[in-house]
Amino acid sequence: MKLTAIHPKLPMRNKSITRDFYLHKLGFSLCGTADYEGYLMLKKDDIEIHFFEFPALPPEENYGMVYIRTDDIDRLYQSFQENSVAIHPNGQLETKPWGQREFSILDPDSNLLTFGADG
Repeated sequence: MKLTAIHPKLPMRNKSITRDFYLHKLGFSLCGTADYEGYLMLKKDDIEIHFFEFPALPPEENYGMVYIRTDDIDRLYQSFQENSVAIHPNGQLETKPWGQREFSILDPDSNLLTFGADG
């Protein structure tokens, strides 16, 4: 037996804002054609992120985080810059002491997305 995938569930305040950000800024697509009330499933390449509606979420109190590995961190970073995706002020692209090249962004609900690749 082995684990084969993980699909984190993050909070969202507004489904249409979250969907628009991930589809148009980050290049994700919808998973399937069903539209579930208060729930959103998005994918890009081999990953999925699911979102549950939490309209009363104070963004400054959101601790949602996910770490996403990529095989070309520099190209991904460049594509986000070209799409005017704000890079987290403390998450600029750099090689960390543990050898990973990483950068981070916040989505519209302050979920922290950190992208990393082997240095």
